[in-house]
Amino acid sequence: MDKILKKLSSIGIIPVVTINDVEKAVPLANALINGGIHCVEITFRTKEAEEAIKRITENVPKMLVGAGTVLNTEQADKAISAGAKFLISPGLNPSVVEYCIQKGYLMIPGIATPSDIERAINLGVNVVKFFPAEASGGINMIKSMSLPYSEMRFIPTGGINNNNLNDYLSFNKVICCGGSFMLDDNFIESNNFDEITKLCKQAIFNMLGFEISHVGINAENDIEAESFAKQFSNLFNFSTYENDFSIFMDKSIEIMKKIYLGKHGHIAIKTNYIERAINYIEAMGGSFNNSTIEDENGKLKSIFLKEEIGGYAIQLVQK
Repeated sequence: MDKILKKLSSIGIIPVVTINDVEKAVPLANALINGGIHCVEITFRTKEAEEAIKRITENVPKMLVGAGTVLNTEQADKAISAGAKFLISPGLNPSVVEYCIQKGYLMIPGIATPSDIERAINLGVNVVKFFPAEASGGINMIKSMSLPYSEMRFIPTGGINNNNLNDYLSFNKVICCGGSFMLDDNFIESNNFDEITKLCKQAIFNMLGFEISHVGINAENDIEAESFAKQFSNLFNFSTYENDFSIFMDKSIEIMKKIYLGKHGHIAIKTNYIERAINYIEAMGGSFNNSTIEDENGKLKSIFLKEEIGGYAIQLVQK
């Protein structure tokens, strides 16, 4: 997968923005970043689009900027010259797609039917925008179309919101989702960008679904671990599960058989998408201890943050 597509996948959400006042472009981009979303699609629905892309790429270097509603080759050239790293169109125009491929532009054309997908394949495209997503059959349509076109990947846009976002993202053929549900025109018009940041965080936390999995307690050795476990069992009648490294109490308390990470122990937090959670936490200034990575069947299962909180190491766990 292309480097930019990998980045979009790690973020999970592409805010789709139409800029009517170019002075609001940079403050809006900063609001998105403060909310944990480091990409944006600026649509070519207004004449301010080109200048908005330019200002964001120059003033907000952390932001991955793309151009949307790209309908012709002139718009494609303008968007790339302004700093856009990817192009998205609502439909599939073969001449525009061919032009962008020849120029080396990352173009993601829109599709809605199997026939559209076949045209995309013939053009050498393996990632498409599914638009309008909900009106065209939603996630069930994507799953059905994926059966004969197993190599195709999708970026659904149109009707996506906090209620159905994870229905799409949980399907492995979906790279990310586009939408404007984390935006509010009234907040943008009134320069209330703090509220945009709150909406972004709401979308991110809804996507990632953070929950406490269990708390780990460090014991000096097997004997001390068994003593702790007996105390919990006698008081609360917790069921126990023992392995070579620890004793689990009712799946919510893990007693380590030797001193492990964290001054006092560790807190495990589970998430819907561990790679996206890592991207979010790193974007917010956190860092990870790569020596603690655990894989299962080639997929990342858990990893610890480098930083402790209150003397507890923090473990991120895939649900």
